[in-house]
Amino acid sequence: MHDRPRAGKTIRNPFAPIRQTFLKETFMAAPIELYYWPTPNGWKISIMLEELGVPYEVRYVDIGKGEQFAPDFLKISPNNRMPAIIDPDGPGGAPISVFESGAILQYLGRKYGKFYPAEERARVEVEEWLFWQVGGLGPMAGQAHHFRQYAPEKIEYGINRYTNEVNRLYGVMNKRLADREFLAGDYSIADMASIGWVVPHKNQGQDLDDFPNLKRWFETMMARPAVERGIAVGQEKRRNVATDEEAKKVLFNQTAR
Repeated sequence: MHDRPRAGKTIRNPFAPIRQTFLKETFMAAPIELYYWPTPNGWKISIMLEELGVPYEVRYVDIGKGEQFAPDFLKISPNNRMPAIIDPDGPGGAPISVFESGAILQYLGRKYGKFYPAEERARVEVEEWLFWQVGGLGPMAGQAHHFRQYAPEKIEYGINRYTNEVNRLYGVMNKRLADREFLAGDYSIADMASIGWVVPHKNQGQDLDDFPNLKRWFETMMARPAVERGIAVGQEKRRNVATDEEAKKVLFNQTAR
């Protein structure tokens, strides 16, 4: 959605909180700004925006070059992590910025009334699996990636610890999906949050053939056009961090500086 032609002229500023777009002299709401890099966490939001079909523009934050530490970016994402968004048409019509992928998904789901049910029992179910991903699948898969691919020393304990934990989590998903198509029944932000962390399953030491229900879900998800488009955003900018020593210095040596 972000790169489809739109008539009109947009005033561009990488960190501007408000922009105006004019079409045939009629004011239109400025698109949502997505601060993004093509990683599993970034994909959560690009997928959601593609599924919603709303206008958005990408502001790339090259995390391998340290752009996440830019003062203007820290104003909207104080944890120096992407993704983040600025919605020029926030609550009451005033701009709002949101950081943390789970919070962004919930915000967009509430705003547009899609993929995040209003009925409380259904919403709780979605939130359970959203936070399961945010607190479990993502961090554990990230650690598996680190010890299997990026660590300067091959530490057997770390490799086994996180490879096995991802395997356990895949097993949880596999059981959950035995009697339902998606994690919370209907397709939701919980599925969008999780798919990106299953895409690199081979790098986590996992074989989807060991998890037939998860494999079916994975194939269903990857066949969705909006998921395909969301994951494709910025793919040309990806680099092999495992061989990029400068990027590893930026990504893996952060302290409270």
